[in-house]
Amino acid sequence: MTDGSTSTTDGRGISAGTSLFLVTATSGLVLVLEIIAGRLLAPYIGVSLDTFTGIIGTILAGIAAGSAIGGSLADKGDPVRLIARALFLGGALTWLSIPIASALGPNLGTGPAAIVTLTACAFLLPAAVLSGIGPMVTKLELASLDETGSVVGKLSAASTFGALIGTFGTGFILITILPVRTIIIGVGALLVLGSIIMFVVTGRKRPDASEIAVGVVAAIASVIIASPCDQTTDYYCVRIVADDPANDPEGRENGRSLIIDNLRHAHVDLDDPLFLDIRYMRLFADAVNSLPEGPIRVLHVGGGGFSLPRFINEVRPGSENVVLELDEDLVEIARNDLGLTDADALDIRTGDARLHLQDLDTDSFDLIVGDAYGGSSVPWHLTTLEVMAEFDRLLVDDGVYIMNVIDGDESRFARSQLATISERFENLAVIEPQDGIPSFAVNQIFIAAHRDLPELEIDPVDGNLFSGADVDTYLGDDTIIFTDDFAPADQLLP
Repeated sequence: MTDGSTSTTDGRGISAGTSLFLVTATSGLVLVLEIIAGRLLAPYIGVSLDTFTGIIGTILAGIAAGSAIGGSLADKGDPVRLIARALFLGGALTWLSIPIASALGPNLGTGPAAIVTLTACAFLLPAAVLSGIGPMVTKLELASLDETGSVVGKLSAASTFGALIGTFGTGFILITILPVRTIIIGVGALLVLGSIIMFVVTGRKRPDASEIAVGVVAAIASVIIASPCDQTTDYYCVRIVADDPANDPEGRENGRSLIIDNLRHAHVDLDDPLFLDIRYMRLFADAVNSLPEGPIRVLHVGGGGFSLPRFINEVRPGSENVVLELDEDLVEIARNDLGLTDADALDIRTGDARLHLQDLDTDSFDLIVGDAYGGSSVPWHLTTLEVMAEFDRLLVDDGVYIMNVIDGDESRFARSQLATISERFENLAVIEPQDGIPSFAVNQIFIAAHRDLPELEIDPVDGNLFSGADVDTYLGDDTIIFTDDFAPADQLLP
């Protein structure tokens, strides 16, 4: 075995430089997989705090298990061959994450249990196998007990450095230039290539034929299985689904639905901006129609398919629509596939909506529409009392705030959201589904203002509106006021 000072490889070990590189690279690739896992699994489990929590926790479990098992194996066998085999197996398992996610994702549902289960099936083993390489390298490097502290400290620092490169490199660079599946296939290929190099250089016995066969099958499966996404942006998996005229009572031929991750977020009729296929969007339109006649100034928090601002331009010519949309690529998708043009005359500002609010003038809007979503939940930082204060500042005295929330069962999140809104606005109304709120999540619409609320004419099929004392009954007495310091929005969802 080589000692910590050598820089060459003998027949039994690997160089100190190679050891550092292995620990740095494998730790970095584990973090690449952790970040990429959220993107690969989003079409099936959405994007929320639960998603990130489940993925991070599961990968950490893989790291812990792999470190323990890798250290135990290193004491019983040839660490160099174990490292080479771990690289090969880690690459094959990385490739397998794609077919596993594709096979299990549509069938597991959502929620914490589904998130952890799907992440564990797709990414626990590759994270564990790669994390086992660190203890194997440590075993090689510990030439004597006198060097224990310096060797372990050096390798620990290399591992952390690799994790930092993997985190920053993936989040800031890789995801912006490469599709998610390409990154995963590339990670697997790098690991297998590293394994082949180690087997050749060190002269260790090659993998068994069965192991090679598994690797080949995994590589082929990762390449041939189609992605559920038409396009992958920096934030979302996006699909555009054309309506089937045979299933439309009116025979419409140019309807398009925008699917983001695992939810239908918008629908656009390319020929008729007045046609609103989605129930909650028709309720938004009812609120628009209830305002005094003439052009209006509207702030849209969330763009999606841009169907509401285009509707407003049709029914209120001369209106001003400012749209805050997180994803610049989603705007381009709307232009290319959903009929958005410069003629729509929208003031679209991309980036986080919260950061744009401070740049908008006080008393500059007649209507604010809250419809920003990450998966099936409102981003928590757009739910808080501080944000409601900003909306209040931006609205004219007789302005109206309307918000779409998705909740069901006891509606713990929705009721707390309305309670938070009530801290800034005196007059409130709620529109719930025609048959009441079911056990599963549905769209509920909140309307808030300082003045008396406008009279809404609502199709009973779209829902029931209630206000006054009925709102107090809806709120109950167990709500939470969301603040920037405490907003457990995702945790309150069913």
